Amino acid sequence: MNRFIFLLSLTSLLFIIQTPISQAEEGKKVDSIIIEVEGDPEERKEFIEKNYPFIDVIATYELLFNGIALQGNPRNLEKMESLEFIKAIHTVQTYEAMPYFQANHSLRQTYEELKAKETESDVIPSDLNDTEYTGEGIKVGVVDTGIDYDHPDLVNNYKAGYDLVDLDEDPMETLKEEGVPTSHGSHVAGIIAADGDLKGVAPDAEIYAYRALGPGGAGTSVQVIAALEQAVEDEVDVLNLSLGNSVNGPDYPTSVAVNRAVELGIPVVIANGNSGPNHWTVGAPATASKAFSVGAATNPQKIPYLVEPKSNRPFLIQVMMGSVPWDLEKSHKIVKAAEEENMYGKIALLKRSDIPFYDLAKEAEQKGAKAVLIANNEDDMISGSIDTGEEPIEIPVAMISKEDGEWLDRQVANDSVYLETAYEEIDTTIAPFSSRGPVTVNWDIKPDILAPGTNILSTVPGGYQSLQGTSMAAPHVAGVIALIKEAHPDWTIDQIYGAIETTAIPLKDEEGNLLDPIIQGMGEIQPSNAIETVAIIHGAKLSFGKVDQYNETKIVQVKIENQTNQDQTYYFDIPKKQKGITWELPQTFTVNKQETKTIPVKLSITSPQVEEGLQQGWLKLTRKDSDQTYQLPYLFINQTTDNPKAMGFQFALKPFSDESYTYQLYVTEPAEKVKVDLYDPQTLIFDRTLLTTEELQIGMNEGEMKKEEIGNPGHYVAIITVYLEDGTYESYETILMINKADQERKRLF
Repeated sequence: MNRFIFLLSLTSLLFIIQTPISQAEEGKKVDSIIIEVEGDPEERKEFIEKNYPFIDVIATYELLFNGIALQGNPRNLEKMESLEFIKAIHTVQTYEAMPYFQANHSLRQTYEELKAKETESDVIPSDLNDTEYTGEGIKVGVVDTGIDYDHPDLVNNYKAGYDLVDLDEDPMETLKEEGVPTSHGSHVAGIIAADGDLKGVAPDAEIYAYRALGPGGAGTSVQVIAALEQAVEDEVDVLNLSLGNSVNGPDYPTSVAVNRAVELGIPVVIANGNSGPNHWTVGAPATASKAFSVGAATNPQKIPYLVEPKSNRPFLIQVMMGSVPWDLEKSHKIVKAAEEENMYGKIALLKRSDIPFYDLAKEAEQKGAKAVLIANNEDDMISGSIDTGEEPIEIPVAMISKEDGEWLDRQVANDSVYLETAYEEIDTTIAPFSSRGPVTVNWDIKPDILAPGTNILSTVPGGYQSLQGTSMAAPHVAGVIALIKEAHPDWTIDQIYGAIETTAIPLKDEEGNLLDPIIQGMGEIQPSNAIETVAIIHGAKLSFGKVDQYNETKIVQVKIENQTNQDQTYYFDIPKKQKGITWELPQTFTVNKQETKTIPVKLSITSPQVEEGLQQGWLKLTRKDSDQTYQLPYLFINQTTDNPKAMGFQFALKPFSDESYTYQLYVTEPAEKVKVDLYDPQTLIFDRTLLTTEELQIGMNEGEMKKEEIGNPGHYVAIITVYLEDGTYESYETILMINKADQERKRLF
C-alpha cells in the first residue's frame, strides 16, 4: 500500500503571486531585475551606464548565460523594455510561494531542548559520516533561500555569499518583516556542515550561501542560474541545489546551466524532487545529464497510523509541520470540533477550510482536545503546517484524507467512535514522496543515488528542526563529496560520481527484489566505501534510449577503472532470457593494475516481441578475485510510453507591461498544436479557449498574448491538450489565476 505521500520541499511547483503596490510606495521603492541580453554583456553594461545614469548595474553574467543585474526605481527600470538587445526581463522581488516543508517535530530552540525531545526517528546528519574525514578546506556552495549565518552551529563555517534576490552581499534567510520567512537554506547548510552542538556530514567544510529564492522560498530560473554563475566565480568545490520545478526535460535553462557548471569543474548535487511516487516526476534541474541527482531514502522507523477497533479500519495520518509527535498511548473518542465545546481527552475532527490550520488546531487545543485530525477537502493527500512562529501547539495535529474524513463524519453522527494509535515498522526503503525518473527526451535514469531524506534534524533560524524531503537528501551527498575531495583532491568529477555510484547499495522490496532503477538509481550512498573503493565503474547506469525500428541494436560503453596495483578479473551473469531481447556481454575480462578499460554492453531488441513502453532491470557484474558484485541498472523505451507529452504551463503578465501576457509550455514529443481551454472550477463548465498555438518544438515553447485576447479575470481549471504528430493527443490539468489587479495596474512593481 502506498501509505504516505508528502509534499515537501522547494522541489515542487511554486504558487506565484504578483503583488501591486501604490504609486506613493513606488516612488520610494528600489527594485532589482535580472535581464538576459543578446551580445556581449560588458558592452551592454557600458551602454546602460552611459544612457541610463539613474540605474545601477550590479553585476554581469557571461559564464552560464548572458545577463545583467540592475537596481533602480520602477519607473526608470520600466524604460529598459524598449532596448532591442534585451531577450527577457526577470523580476526578482515580487513573488511569494507556499513552502513545502514537512516536519515531524516542532522547533527545538536550544540544544538542551533538542536532546530532551529527540526521538528514535530523528536522523543526525553526522551519522552518515563513517570516515576519518571532515571536509576540511572544501568550499561548499548552497543555492537556496539563504542562510542564518548567525546560528551558533553555522557561524564558524559560513565564509561568504551573495543575495540574488536583493542583489547584495547579505544572503540572510527571509525575515518575517520582509515577507513569508524561510528556513530551508539553513537546514540544508546544517546537514552539510553544521559544526556546533549539532554536527553535519562534513563539519569542517566551508559554507558559501547564495540566496536565489526569496520570501516563501520562491524565485525564478534566472536567479538560480545567476547564483550558479556567482558560485563558479567564487571557485566553490561543490554545489548543492535543493530546489527545482515540475518540468521533466533535460534542456530546461537551469539544467543547461548546471551542465555548464559541471563542465567548468564543479560537481553539482541536486534534489530529485518530492512529487513521487509516480514515474516521470523528476523535475529540472535534477534532469540535467551532468547533475548528480539525489532521491530520498527512509530511515528505519515506526510510523503512526490510526485504527477504528469495531471495523478494524486503518487511517493514514500526515503529521503536520510544527506538530509534536503523534504518540497517543490509548484509544480516544473522536468528536466533531464544530459541535463540541468541551473536548477534554478527545480527538477533535475538523474539516479543511479557508481558516488556517494553526487557528483550527489552536481552538481545539483550548477546548481541551488531546489531538487534532483535519480532513482534507481535496482527493489527494497533502501535508500542512501549524508552524507560524506564534505560540506553539502542544498537542499532535495531523491531516487525514477526504475519504477517511467523510467516513469518520458519518460514523460519529450515529455512534461513539474511538480511535487507537498503531505503528508500522519500516526498514530503509525509498521515501514515497521521492520523485521518480526517467527523464523525457533523452531517457536518462534519475535519480543517480539515494541518501537519508526523512526526519532529518538540522539547523533553522532560532534553533533546530526535523524536516524531510529530497531537499534533505541532497545535502547529505554534497557533504559526502566534500569528504571525498578532502580524501582524494586529485579525483575528477567523473571519478567522484563514479565512486559513489559504484559502491552504493541497491535497495530491495519486501520480497527481496531490487527496486526499479528509476526509483533509486544506483542505490543508497556509502561514504567510506566510496573513498576506499578499489574500482570505479563509469557509466554504470545503462540508458539505451528509445527503440523505434522493428529490430535495433544499441551499445553502451562502460568504463572500469582499476584503483589498485593488482589485476582485476570480472564477469557478467547472463540475464534471464526474455523474448525479443538479446544481450551480448563479455563473460570474462581483465582490467590491469591502474588501468581503465572500456567494455561494450550490447542490447538487441526485436520490437514487436517486447511489450511497448518503459523497460528496465539490472545486470549483475562480479569481480572474480573477491566475489564483490555490482548491480548495473538498465533502461530502454520500446516504441512509446506513458511519459507526459506537455508540462510546465505558465501564464503571467509581461514585466513592465499592462498590455501583454506571456506563456511558457514544455513539449516532449513532436506535436502539431497545443490548445489551452478554461473551465469554471466549481461547475467544470467550459468557459473559453485561452489560446491555440501550432508553432511547436520539442523543449520550451514561449509566446505572448494581448490583454484583449485574455478574457475575464478569475480562477480557472486549465486543460492543456497537446495534439501529437502521430495523430494521438494527451491532456493534463492545472489551476490558472488571471488576476484583475494584473489587468488594471500600470506596472508590475
